[in-house]
Amino acid sequence: MGVRAQQKERTRRTLIEAAFSQLSAERSFASLSLREVAREAGIAPTSFYRHFKDVDELGLTMVDESGLMLRQLMRQARQRIAKGGSIIKTSVSTFMEFIGNNPNAFRLLLRERSGTSAAFRAAVAREIQHFIAELADYLEVENRMPRSFTEAQAEAMVTIVFSAGAEALDVDIEQRRKLEDRLVLQLRMIAKGAYYWYRREQERLAVTLEKTEE
Repeated sequence: MGVRAQQKERTRRTLIEAAFSQLSAERSFASLSLREVAREAGIAPTSFYRHFKDVDELGLTMVDESGLMLRQLMRQARQRIAKGGSIIKTSVSTFMEFIGNNPNAFRLLLRERSGTSAAFRAAVAREIQHFIAELADYLEVENRMPRSFTEAQAEAMVTIVFSAGAEALDVDIEQRRKLEDRLVLQLRMIAKGAYYWYRREQERLAVTLEKTEE
């Protein structure tokens, strides 16, 4: 990559970080203006268009980055789990660390998931679906259950995790620790339920097969 290309990439990165830094519990992405983001990044407003077509394109890039960042962290958690440790506890701890270190990235995903922009809603839904698919892949290998079961389990887990994440955004450390404990319990209940439901279906199929062979 040439010097000019490197500089352009650095400026693009600065714009993304500037936009993230302006988000808060009181301020959503929809309230940001191009001029504010450019000023925070230290560039002229007209220079913004060298990197993004408009503010919406910047926002969609931020959604993609937020989702990718979270998935990468969860992959790292699964690698740590492979070396020993509780699958659910390690995953929950990693997720809460992500929220603590990147609150605005998670806020963006939460808000735009049900926002007014169809493009943003679709982008967040896509990121969540990627998250569910990766978890379903992992559960399929680890639990040796059919895809239909692991997808249902993964979707239930992700729904609860995102709900807990929304609660964890604006609480103190002690309250977040209690949320973690509650989330671990809920996810273990889902995992147990999925396992027993699968066993029940296997037993039902076995009985049906026996009857057809009589």
